[in-house]
Amino acid sequence: MKEKKTEFKIFTISQYEKEAAYLRRMRQSGWKITAIRFPGFYTFEACEPEDVVYQLDYNRDSAANKEEYVQMFADCGWNYLFDFVDYSYFCKPAAAFQGAEEKSIFCDDASRLDMMKRIALGRLLPLFVIFTAIILPQFWMHFYTLDTHPVMGIMYIALFVLYCVIFLVYGIHYYTFKKKIGK
Repeated sequence: MKEKKTEFKIFTISQYEKEAAYLRRMRQSGWKITAIRFPGFYTFEACEPEDVVYQLDYNRDSAANKEEYVQMFADCGWNYLFDFVDYSYFCKPAAAFQGAEEKSIFCDDASRLDMMKRIALGRLLPLFVIFTAIILPQFWMHFYTLDTHPVMGIMYIALFVLYCVIFLVYGIHYYTFKKKIGK
């Protein structure tokens, strides 16, 4: 039996719940997450299959007060694993949950919405600045002057489409969640 394995997976910034579900399925299959490397290489080691709930929290400022941050979750029974690109990874055995207790590090929907706002400010705002300051002007310049190299034009079109898809996917996810909780 292999002791370690690496899988390549890509999750968008708004798919933190899908990523947590993926990690849970892997643990139920006998693979415990040990590390994540950019751009999406998940390293696992073999373990006894167990139902473990994984949760992610986006907190760019967690390094400033790491001990208090980790202790806050530990007080609720969550084990801190590691950080990867400003996401903190936590886990807790499913058997540790009592009755109908929600299997989440968030105590309510407002906390989830707050995390999504932190993601927007921490990740999407810089992307939006790059998009409006660099990509969009180059995209329009290419079509108005038409004297740039065709490869550059294709590159800017691809970047324009990629950025639009990122903003659209996150916007739909945020809007759907906000509408679901009725705020």
